[in-house]
Amino acid sequence: MDETGFPEEAAGEAPGLISDSSVAQPAAQDGAYRVLARKYRPKTFEDLVGQEPMVQTLENAFDTGRIAQAWMLTGVRGVGKTTTARILARGLNYEVPGVADRPTVKLDQEGTHCKAIMEGRHVDVIEMDAASHTGINDIREIIDASRYRPATARYKVYIIDEVHMLSNAAFNGLLKTLEEPPEHVKFIFATTEIRKVPITVLSRCQRFDLRRIDQSKLIGLLKRISDAEGIQISDEALMLIARAGEGSARDSLSLLDQAMAHGGGAIEAGDLREMLGLADRARVIDLFGHLMSGDIESALAELQAQYDVGADPAIVLTDLADFTHLVTRMKVAPKAADEASVTEAERGRGREFAEKISVRLLSRAWQILLKGVQEVQAASKPLAAADMVLVRLAYAVDLPDPGDLMAQIKNGNNPFAGASAPSSAPSSGGGGPGGGAGPGGGSGTAMAVGASHGSGPAGGGPSMQARPAQILGRPQLAAIEGGLPKAEVQPMATPEPKVSAEPTYSLKNLHDCVALASEKRDIPMKVAIQRQMRLVKFEPGKIEIQPTEDAPADIAGEFGRKLLEWTGQRWFVVVSRNQGRPTIHEEQEANQQQLLSDAKSHPTVAALLSAFPGAKVVDVKVQVSEEDEAALADPMVSDPLLGEALGDDEDD
Repeated sequence: MDETGFPEEAAGEAPGLISDSSVAQPAAQDGAYRVLARKYRPKTFEDLVGQEPMVQTLENAFDTGRIAQAWMLTGVRGVGKTTTARILARGLNYEVPGVADRPTVKLDQEGTHCKAIMEGRHVDVIEMDAASHTGINDIREIIDASRYRPATARYKVYIIDEVHMLSNAAFNGLLKTLEEPPEHVKFIFATTEIRKVPITVLSRCQRFDLRRIDQSKLIGLLKRISDAEGIQISDEALMLIARAGEGSARDSLSLLDQAMAHGGGAIEAGDLREMLGLADRARVIDLFGHLMSGDIESALAELQAQYDVGADPAIVLTDLADFTHLVTRMKVAPKAADEASVTEAERGRGREFAEKISVRLLSRAWQILLKGVQEVQAASKPLAAADMVLVRLAYAVDLPDPGDLMAQIKNGNNPFAGASAPSSAPSSGGGGPGGGAGPGGGSGTAMAVGASHGSGPAGGGPSMQARPAQILGRPQLAAIEGGLPKAEVQPMATPEPKVSAEPTYSLKNLHDCVALASEKRDIPMKVAIQRQMRLVKFEPGKIEIQPTEDAPADIAGEFGRKLLEWTGQRWFVVVSRNQGRPTIHEEQEANQQQLLSDAKSHPTVAALLSAFPGAKVVDVKVQVSEEDEAALADPMVSDPLLGEALGDDEDD
């Protein structure tokens, strides 16, 4: 380990030993180039970046002898799950003759088993990729082998990577061994999809969430590795790589590797932008300023210029969203400007925007950009889609502020007037972008349309007078001066669904719903209620059901719509996770089976069955009075349409 804090394999020396001569070695001993992510792979707990809480927990556990039987390492790609698993296996089996003979996290020098473990070839540290070994047979091999003691090491350690890829049978087969493993066996699992791991497995493991690495720590890591490699790289280029790495050390080192090959010994920010298709941060800030001032023509020209030099429109919008987020943070938490990942240009101009722009406008811009990035990524013409997003964002600056609208309504003013002159009073956010003023230069209220049609939408200039008078959700038409004659158009009333005040039907259970469906002659819904709904809870206006496996996905919504149509009352039909009662059809079948069983056990029937060999009871009918016969009649038998729909499934 050299002064950079990273292990290095030098010629003529064992890897991992402290050596100053190892810094300048650019390649492996066999002459093959090793990528930076492998060359500078951590070998001790001290080398891990950004995972101090986990290291502290393991250190205390090893010191007190409270060593768990299994660990679950989870996190995004490239944060060091597999590397941490190997280092943990090394710590469990750390042994230096005459120096250390117990598990520890202080791996100051290379032990007896360290090199083989870190290279993934130790006989007692078995690594398995669950993505290619998903079946129960693979787990059976682990279970059978776990009974035998380790060959040379202290513990037999099983490292299962991407453990969420195991099948259900494999997980179930592992549970017993995982709960009560032999004393010489330890399990280490790694996964990027922790939610796919069964809770029965998680409850048997100590879980460590490996966090994304902070940008400031990533920048320091990249700087030390660049110095060790003898590469000159600018601070801005380091920030760009750290941003693109998104908290992943492996992704960041892969980008640095690519930048070293692209730059040929010296890496500048411009080279990185060209290599990655990124936009210049200063130009992104200029684009943001054009949009917030409503200068849509300059904004479109700036986007076209960035596109011409190789910037991806989706990345430009992503950078705009990132800068919007930064400005918002500076406004609500000014200390955000002091972070190491913020450039000087972003810090200075971001503070200016934070003072002028309201939080509501920033939030609105964020929502538009977030949706716009998805649209651009899915569009066949990304540049055209990005243009439309910028137009939408620039015009959204003029959207009336909800607070201002409410204030005008309370003061007796009608903010929905057809053609009103723009108010000269500033809105709640102040003038300019802060108050919602956009391309027209007015406040956040409704704006009138001028007679002249300018060619350029400069902020506050006459060219923006052709803007719509209203940008509202449910508008009246605005009168256009100099064009169509002024006409006052009344808003059309939206008809509300007619809902009766008094309930027409009194529904108390699903049987009432079956009777109502039969009355309305809706046979498919009647069958669905009887055969595909398990009742969980029935209340006036709310029904909780558990659909059967063969039920349609929208059965609850369709049932609610039918009840509204039939009764004139709104019914909320909710799909519940709780276990419901048997369906009406299942209850009827169970009752029929009970009647058959009772009939067979009756002495008279039993005597008849014994007197006539081969005879059997095929049906039981309960004799009732004429008054109750109509109430107890089976709707499926009495309804000829239902009989035709279901068919006769009894042989008699």
